Amino acid sequence: MRLMVLGLVSSLQPVHGHDIRRGLLAYDGRPAMSVPAGSVYHALRKLTEEGLLEPVTREREGARPERTTYRTTPAGVREFRVLLRRYWWQYQLPSDPFLAALPFLPSLSRTEAVMALRTRAGVLWSFAEQQRRDLADRTAGRPQHVDWQLERALRWFECEADWCVEIADRIEDGMGVHDTDLLPYAPADAGEAPHPAVDGELAARPRRRTTPGKRATARA
Repeated sequence: MRLMVLGLVSSLQPVHGHDIRRGLLAYDGRPAMSVPAGSVYHALRKLTEEGLLEPVTREREGARPERTTYRTTPAGVREFRVLLRRYWWQYQLPSDPFLAALPFLPSLSRTEAVMALRTRAGVLWSFAEQQRRDLADRTAGRPQHVDWQLERALRWFECEADWCVEIADRIEDGMGVHDTDLLPYAPADAGEAPHPAVDGELAARPRRRTTPGKRATARA
């Protein structure tokens, strides 16, 4: 958020918080993402307190709340460039709770593990489909590099979805060892219903996609 707000203010200044929020939705490459207005205004206040942004004008229209426009200070420009280069040249693993649960896969029964993986694949395929629709929408007037961001997200979702299906297939084929395989009796929670997410349409998805996902091929 810090980098995005500083970058958008630098690009659009002087700019209102409302336009910063719209810019976050457009430039982050995930148009469906919800950006709470409170988070934007909190970031603007904090960056102003740190001397990285400064208010330019304050105006009020009727009974509407006062609107403040912002611009970057010289210190804000330096901070933006430092953060920009740091995030371009460093890699940080994504923070996903699934990665913390994955090492404990054997603690799930084979049935639940398979259902969970196929459900996750279904969710990821739905995200990928949204990316395809966004890429196909040529009325948005996006900069070319935003399309590249959408392509990256599309490939990420497709890749992990395919991996989930492959691992589910392996588990069904008897690969790996689960705790329940070692018990001579059913565990106490064997009758518990799986997570609600496995119910309904997603749980009924096929073992593999019937048609391969179309890779993004947009070119400048």
